[in-house]
Amino acid sequence: MVKYFQLYTKGEKVKFIIILLSMYSFLFAKVYYSKVEPYEVRSISSNVSGLVLFVDEDSLGKKLSEKVYLKIDSELDVDELKSVQNKLKYINDTIKANESILVNLKESLKRKRDNYKQIESLKIKSRVEKDREFYDLVTSENLYLNTQKEINNLKIQMADLSHRQTQLQRSIKDKNLSDKGFVLYSLSVKPGQVVGVSTPLAKIADVSKAILTIYLDEADVKNATKRLIYLDDVKSKYKISRVVSIADEKNISKYMAQIIIDSPELFSKLVKVEVKEEL
Repeated sequence: MVKYFQLYTKGEKVKFIIILLSMYSFLFAKVYYSKVEPYEVRSISSNVSGLVLFVDEDSLGKKLSEKVYLKIDSELDVDELKSVQNKLKYINDTIKANESILVNLKESLKRKRDNYKQIESLKIKSRVEKDREFYDLVTSENLYLNTQKEINNLKIQMADLSHRQTQLQRSIKDKNLSDKGFVLYSLSVKPGQVVGVSTPLAKIADVSKAILTIYLDEADVKNATKRLIYLDDVKSKYKISRVVSIADEKNISKYMAQIIIDSPELFSKLVKVEVKEEL
């Protein structure tokens, strides 16, 4: 072999070595084709029931802002929410008033107890007078306890109303979709349509990144995340991001691997993916 190389000039030797290395690289490279998909596509289903009032078809394929792109009738929810919020305010004011009353009753009760202790042992006080003071003390104690009981009942009502307020706020939010930062991928309903819980409404896509999916043979799974990735015959900065260690249902004896890449200008185009061993 040495004698064979000696027949060539120095430049020719270099070319020959490059060819050999290229052949070696080719032998240890696997070629795949993958479609550039959004990093995530979410299916939005309804959490509520109601009449669809509005869908923004002009937003299809565009990045969404805080603007509502799908609206379900929430008029009754809004009215009930206002009523609940007013009730919460009134009950809260009543509790504060009762708590002030309770402070006064506590002070009054303390004095009546002290007075009763003083006259209880006095012989100059008749039984009727002592009984009158005792009944007055008991009445004050019952009034104190009833006021405390009313405060507790009002707090229970407030807790129930607060829970209802949260339910209504969530219902109103779920009836006004505005997934900021996502791209509106598709719409599944039209204005005038009545939807129920679990009715598909739309699909949105996270296009901040993209994913290439390939299916590896069992022998290629080992050290897959350390291999070089060429996209359309150009060496890239990317690595295989994750490998599923369970064989795919459709691609029998193949293992799904994904490469997360920067967001392209256009999605869904076909890309040639080569997975090579590092030399």
